[in-house]
Amino acid sequence: MSGIATDYYRNIFGRRTSGQLRTLSHVKRFMERLVGDKAFLPALLENVDNSRTIAERYGIDLDPVDILPLWHESYAKYREEPERAAWPVAARWLEYHEELIEHRDMLCEESKMAMVVPRFQTWRKRQILRCDSELGMSPKSITHPALAFELSDGCTGKCWFCGVSAGPFNGHYEYSKDHAALWRGVVGVASEMFGPAARTGFCYFATEPMDNPDYDRFLQDYYQITSALPQTTTAAPLKDQPLTRRVLELFKRYRCVPNRFSVLNRDQLDQIHAAFSPEDLMGVELILQGKEAGIPKALAGRAREQKLTGENNNDAVAGSDNNPTTIACVSGFLVNMPRGEIRLVTPVPASERWPLGYRIVAKRLFKTVDEFREGVQRIIDEHMHESPLPNRLIRFRRDLKYEAGKPHFNLRSRNVHYTVGDNVAPISLGDIIASGDHTTAQLVARAVTDGSNALSLASWLDNIFMQGLIEEDLDDHFAYQTSEDPE
Repeated sequence: MSGIATDYYRNIFGRRTSGQLRTLSHVKRFMERLVGDKAFLPALLENVDNSRTIAERYGIDLDPVDILPLWHESYAKYREEPERAAWPVAARWLEYHEELIEHRDMLCEESKMAMVVPRFQTWRKRQILRCDSELGMSPKSITHPALAFELSDGCTGKCWFCGVSAGPFNGHYEYSKDHAALWRGVVGVASEMFGPAARTGFCYFATEPMDNPDYDRFLQDYYQITSALPQTTTAAPLKDQPLTRRVLELFKRYRCVPNRFSVLNRDQLDQIHAAFSPEDLMGVELILQGKEAGIPKALAGRAREQKLTGENNNDAVAGSDNNPTTIACVSGFLVNMPRGEIRLVTPVPASERWPLGYRIVAKRLFKTVDEFREGVQRIIDEHMHESPLPNRLIRFRRDLKYEAGKPHFNLRSRNVHYTVGDNVAPISLGDIIASGDHTTAQLVARAVTDGSNALSLASWLDNIFMQGLIEEDLDDHFAYQTSEDPE
């Protein structure tokens, strides 16, 4: 059974004719050229009357005049106050693009799993609320998938801006009989435990999908088990073109989610456009990473390291230590199949403590399907709390500025201002939490001794905890464990 997001995405294509899709594919190529090739727009502006000939040089079969509002500065206001009837082709493109944004937002909702693993859903919701205030504009593009899998160890890409500092390539996870059985078992457990949220999973992270020649076979298994085809993001679509085409064929067959090609420079854009037709790439978003595109890179991982050491201070890197960023998106389990490793992760601003832009909450190892199931369950039991733990220090998130007040206090992040009622106890609970020197149990004992109602106090604490205002990153270390490790 497919999910709501999948059905919506399929309808984006299903309700359009083949002719309409073909036109959209050529508008899409035009827009890719516009962003990724700095010589393209000047050539058009110099000879608007001959713009169709210019477009044809790039395999674009449309008259740019028909989409003038999308590229000519004189029509910039069109995006804000559309008069779409006068520009039907441009209007169809904007409608299509808006539907893709709607689908992206639906993916975030599909990870909800309250009826399957309530503690996981509560933990994930809290991370989303935290990210909304901690990461500024970044949350708009973060869908917080519940699962991600790595089918290789390391990456051959070596992109200078890699936000997760992918390590050197140490081999891929072969689709052998034993590996395939373990893979199907692991995905089956994930589908059983997390229900619809398993459909949001994908099969790369700090890896390059095309480094695994069996990648499409793993995708096929994933679809058969979850009824969802994972998204593919690759910076090497030309490395193994038959493999890339097999992945694109899976997309055409199932149409669950768009794929993405990271394009590192204009030469690679030229090569991709030469190798694949506009129709081939209709379901592929080109992430234009070259300097021509002017898209800033996140100050995380390798880009952060190079900028902070002065090795690379170009304008393509966004952010600073006062405005950190991340490319991480998973709030859930990151599973590396070659290493047999499970990690619970969530996005955070890149920092000295978490330079890759995600926090590692817990790690476990597994060799069998049963160990995988037990490892995931143990992580849930030990790390996904619904209330502040009584014997741990309770303090506000380190990025929040506390401003005392009665009967309210204020908490301010770079992006959000919270006003919190502080009238459930005769003493200021905000002052106590801001001091950071009480455990939850000590805070409760002090407040109850001073006359607070225990139930009201517990509800108040749970509420600010659920909003992501309490610091959860208090541990300085964690250990690998297997299902055989002692408690």
